[in-house]
Amino acid sequence: MQHAEPVDPVPTSTSTGLDQNLAGALTYLFGFITGIIFLVIEKKSPFVRFHAAQSTFLWGLVFVVMIGISILSMIASAIPAIGWILGILFFLLSLGLAFGSFILWIFLMYKAYSGEEWEFPWAGRQARQTLLKGG
Repeated sequence: MQHAEPVDPVPTSTSTGLDQNLAGALTYLFGFITGIIFLVIEKKSPFVRFHAAQSTFLWGLVFVVMIGISILSMIASAIPAIGWILGILFFLLSLGLAFGSFILWIFLMYKAYSGEEWEFPWAGRQARQTLLKGG
């Protein structure tokens, strides 16, 4: 009697031919840009598509928030007497967001490369809903 090898129900390769863990990590490499690229080219791996969608939503939101902080900083700098104080506060806010984003970027690439579908609170939920709708 032959012993059958267990079949892994999750594909380990992707439409791109990359290992899914590597492709999942690469979806975060250049933020929402690589997220969009992998959403378009990946048809086979739900794991990679999840990370690509999460990357698109998360880094798209960070991009919009950073632009918003920059605009508010320019507006605040025009206020006489307190504009420079507000400018410093907005600078510190953007610096904190940039540092936090860098740590999150490393963390998400590590989780994807480790084979985990770690879900960032808002972006992960949006990614799953979009993928369930066939997006």
